[in-house]
Amino acid sequence: MKHFFNRRENIVIEALDGLLRTAAPGTLARLDSYPDIKVIMRADWDKSRVAVISGGGAGHEPSHAGFVGRGMLTAAVSGEIFASPSVDAVLTAIRAVTGAPGCLLVVKNYTGDRLNFGLAAEKARAEGFEVLMVIVADDIALPDINQPRGVAGTLFVHKIAGHLAERGESLATVAAGAKAAAADIVSLGVSYSSCSIPGRPYEDRLGENQGELGLGIHGEPGVEKITVQQADSIVSIMTERLSAAMKPDGLYALLINNLGAVPPVEMSLIANAVLSSPFAGRVALAIGPGPMMTALNMNGFSLSLIRLDAEREAALLSDVAPHAWLPAVVPHSVAIVPAPKAESLAATAVASHDAETGRVLAAICDRLISLEPELNRLDAKAGDGDTGSTVATGARSILAQTSSLPLADRAALFAVIGDTLSTAMGGSSGVLLSIFFTAAGKASGDRRGLAASLLAGLERMTFYGGAHPGDRTMVDALSPALHAMAVGGVRAAADAARKGAEATKAMRKAKAGRSAYIGESDLDGVMDPGAHAVAEVFAAVAGILEPA
Repeated sequence: MKHFFNRRENIVIEALDGLLRTAAPGTLARLDSYPDIKVIMRADWDKSRVAVISGGGAGHEPSHAGFVGRGMLTAAVSGEIFASPSVDAVLTAIRAVTGAPGCLLVVKNYTGDRLNFGLAAEKARAEGFEVLMVIVADDIALPDINQPRGVAGTLFVHKIAGHLAERGESLATVAAGAKAAAADIVSLGVSYSSCSIPGRPYEDRLGENQGELGLGIHGEPGVEKITVQQADSIVSIMTERLSAAMKPDGLYALLINNLGAVPPVEMSLIANAVLSSPFAGRVALAIGPGPMMTALNMNGFSLSLIRLDAEREAALLSDVAPHAWLPAVVPHSVAIVPAPKAESLAATAVASHDAETGRVLAAICDRLISLEPELNRLDAKAGDGDTGSTVATGARSILAQTSSLPLADRAALFAVIGDTLSTAMGGSSGVLLSIFFTAAGKASGDRRGLAASLLAGLERMTFYGGAHPGDRTMVDALSPALHAMAVGGVRAAADAARKGAEATKAMRKAKAGRSAYIGESDLDGVMDPGAHAVAEVFAAVAGILEPA
């Protein structure tokens, strides 16, 4: 798989510097110990309260450095990708941020993290620092294992410990709250792919129709393979297992975590599946969905839950500085606002009779219907072969309602035609003609003459559609026809339209419409079907109003 990076050995420090450069000024800083010791800390820290430190390998961004800030972590210690930070790195962080109130280390239950953070804690105590450590082991993938992994549920502990520390509680109180919280967290993950580490060969251990359930955050295999299935089904399996690991009473906060590569639309769908299921009855707060503790680009997600009491609920709802923390919300039903209802113009327009308008309209529709095979043949050479069918469908729709049309009211008639074509005709041509007639109707209602109204429709159609004379579209016939009509009548318009349509044969490069995707050699000598249809319409009108 492809990745954006410079040198593999610099990925983590460059990423952390990117975080620092984009954080609000005065909020974050790093110790001058790069690259071996990578510590991100609060720039505004004064050591007057208990420090909360966490960390681990990189690759879980925004964890852990993304949660450094007021109300959460005081500092985060980063190792290389999926590698625990060294004892010296953790000890350096403790020295940098710990004052008289002491320090709490929040550690995920992985051997490297436990050992390195643990030894650093012992060394710090020997130096006179007050240090306590809480281990998070929230993964329920293997219910009988003695040492469950620490995964995304660790963020609950960051938030609760950070809240208590920010409030000025003692180290004992902060540690007790964090330890009790860690004991009441359950998490489970699922993925449709393993993750890819920059600079290393990628091998996906999963088949095309396979996923993994119960996996960690370091690319390790899941507990079991599952088939790719509907999101509702996956959520049902996960919530059933989580429910079995939860205490039978009480309400929970839910964290919906993107493991790295699930698109936002799918994460929202997953959130809907969880929060509209019977399981949602036990969820009092929801956090996410979003990437909070990732596994690089793993195409999966995890669900984490913590049992709530008043103290934890207040902690999870409290405001914090880090933007990586997504505010908790109380789950609720979907709000629905009644949509405004508008009757169609065809239904509200008052039918009226005008013999000449009726003859012209019928002649136009009959001509377009008769041209269906010819226009389709032309479009097969210059587009996708359906122009004739599209315009014939629109014409038939107009003819079908002739008796109810406001033929004596030009503004209303154009509006009804525009409304009809927007639904009866398919593709962009239906929308363009609907814009044309809708705008022409508005101009007619403003008491403009026929030619001026139609030119107003043309102006709007070219504005939205983007085509202009010379682009090899219907505009090449329509524009000269309407301008000629404004000064010389319908016969002049018909002649200008035919001349414009014929000119498209020599246009070997289309700049708009379907023909824009056709090669020049295929367009040479082929008339644009839309322009030909326009020319035929004006010829039909001229035959009635100004016969030769």
